[in-house]
Amino acid sequence: MMKNKLFMIMTIMLAAILLVGGVAVTVIYKMNNKAEAKGPTIDEVLEDSVDIPQLTTNLASDDYIRISFKIQTDSTDAKDEVQKRDFQVKNIIIQELSEKQAKDLQGKEGKLQLENALKHRINQLMQNGKVVKVYITDSLLQ
Repeated sequence: MMKNKLFMIMTIMLAAILLVGGVAVTVIYKMNNKAEAKGPTIDEVLEDSVDIPQLTTNLASDDYIRISFKIQTDSTDAKDEVQKRDFQVKNIIIQELSEKQAKDLQGKEGKLQLENALKHRINQLMQNGKVVKVYITDSLLQ
């Protein structure tokens, strides 16, 4: 009777230890995944970004805009490709802006639409990677 009771206590203790260990492993695994999912650091973003210097062009509404961009890519290869396609990227920017009215570019929503349109058009050119985000770094509408 005593051996049976001792065996039962040992079995319960072993099950409890295994359960606590399993929970601990799961929690540690989940925490590591959350740490990895935070995204790139600012240094990594800058490393894979391309500056498009200030452009001045006319809009469809006969207004002028002076604007510059920073294009964030997903890899160094993509960054190199955007740098080589600099003339094509500028052409896309000028084409997109030439279709816009001044009122289309005023406010947050207008600028976000322009950024998304440029990202989509540039990604159509890309063969080695993709554009993650287009940032407007300077803008003057006249």
